[in-house]
Amino acid sequence: MIEIKMHNEDRIHMILHFSTNIISFGILNGYSILGNEELLILNSWLQEFLYNLSDTIKAFSILLLTDLCIGFHLPHGWELMIGLVYKDFGFAHNDQIISGLVSTFPVILDTILKYLIFCYLNRVSPSLIVIYHSMND
Repeated sequence: MIEIKMHNEDRIHMILHFSTNIISFGILNGYSILGNEELLILNSWLQEFLYNLSDTIKAFSILLLTDLCIGFHLPHGWELMIGLVYKDFGFAHNDQIISGLVSTFPVILDTILKYLIFCYLNRVSPSLIVIYHSMND
C-alpha cells in the first residue's frame, strides 16, 4: 500500500514538473512575442557592441565561449546538468540514459553551434573565419 502511494506521489510530481515547464515556456514565448520592442532595443545594442570589437577578439571570444560551455573535458558537469534537467521534467534517475546523453549531446551541440557560427561569420566578416581557423588549429 505504501509502495503504491509513493508511486502515485512520484507520478503527481512528474505531472506538476512537466506542467510547470510548459507554463514557463508559454510565458517566455508570450513575452518574446509581446515584448518585441524591448528585445529589439537589446538586440540593436548587442549588435552595435559586437560590430565594434576587432576580428581577433571576436574569434577569441567564440572559441572561449564554445570551449567553456560545450567543452568535452567536463563530463561531470554535463552529467550534473543533464541529470538536473532530467529530474526537472520528473523522470526517474537513470544512469544509462544520462551517460548516453553525456556522450552524445555535447558533440551534437558543438557541431551545430560551430556550423551556425561558420555560416554567420561567412556573412559578416570573411577575415574573421581565417582568424578563427588559425586560432582553432
